[in-house]
Amino acid sequence: MAQDRVEAVERALTVLEAFDADRPVMSLAELANATGFYKSTLLRLLGSLSRFDYVRRDADGLWQLGETPGRLARRQDPLRLLTARVQPVLDRLASGLGETASLLEQAGGQIECRLVALPASALRHDLRPGATWQTITRDSPCPTIAGGVMVAHPLPGSPPRWLALSGPEGRLVLADATRALADASAGLEAPSAEEPVK
Repeated sequence: MAQDRVEAVERALTVLEAFDADRPVMSLAELANATGFYKSTLLRLLGSLSRFDYVRRDADGLWQLGETPGRLARRQDPLRLLTARVQPVLDRLASGLGETASLLEQAGGQIECRLVALPASALRHDLRPGATWQTITRDSPCPTIAGGVMVAHPLPGSPPRWLALSGPEGRLVLADATRALADASAGLEAPSAEEPVK
């Protein structure tokens, strides 16, 4: 909706978005090229952004991000972001397959359950967030479960994380679980409307 837009803010955000890992420092001409804005417009935007330390100009006249973007990023709780993105996937897995779905994370020599979705079935693997266990093998986060089995699929990035399904031995079909985890992982790796892939 046109009423929900402030063009000056959108232009300033476009300037900030121009800085990335490939181009962390840019001249005014490079910024004009990257944004499509006139240099006179850029100077006004950069002036406002620099007053709040969103950008900085060095001694050579080159522009780069200031401290404010990093300070704001540190305020964001990473687990809350992770929960918003992964929990719905776990809920769908648990509902669709009738097994416990979880997000596991390696911390040193231990594996920790970060998030979990339990199925409606009373006969299930009762895993809880915060549960930890020692890693058994280097390649798998799966613990030994008496009367049960766990299947995990690695997620890209660091720290090492896995999506996992666990349930009673004989009921959890390994081929179905492996396929469902691979599909769910691919869905998490695809860009969402709210969050860019990093």
